[in-house]
Amino acid sequence: MFMADIAGVQVLYTGDYSRKEDCHLCATEILQFSLYFNSEKMAKTIRRLAEKTPEVGETVSGFLVKKACTYQIMALDDLHVFSQLSTENISQRITIAYSGAFGVLKHRLKQIFESVESLPDEESEGPAFRVHERLTVKYESEKHISLHWRSDPISDMVSDSVIISILLILILITSYC
Repeated sequence: MFMADIAGVQVLYTGDYSRKEDCHLCATEILQFSLYFNSEKMAKTIRRLAEKTPEVGETVSGFLVKKACTYQIMALDDLHVFSQLSTENISQRITIAYSGAFGVLKHRLKQIFESVESLPDEESEGPAFRVHERLTVKYESEKHISLHWRSDPISDMVSDSVIISILLILILITSYC
């Protein structure tokens, strides 16, 4: 809907792009009105978050859920009780064909990433290291390595960048051979 000035007469165009004929109203036929909205919103804390009344200025952490026209703040553990949403932890693993030296891979990744730390052999069942405390790179065999991480946005970004780095290292290795 928009107002157009046609030959000095203001016309309200209400085309809905359907098969119905367009409706044109002159500005004199339109009543003017104003709507006022209250900009304050109120959200109720429920279940576990409602057990303790927060002090003035205290931060309340939880999920804001809009249901119909009401807002509720709830803890993660209460999400499945009051909504049809559920939470899950996803562990991801990818195996990559890698025939280069595992030490070279670790050295190259140390040059790219701030935090690359070796893991004890008893914890990882063979040579392994951790990148940014989120992603574990394990030596599986002479021709394979595997990456393991718990899925969340940051860990997924770290894993993507490590995978791309490994593939670039493979390209460099094969181009020199």
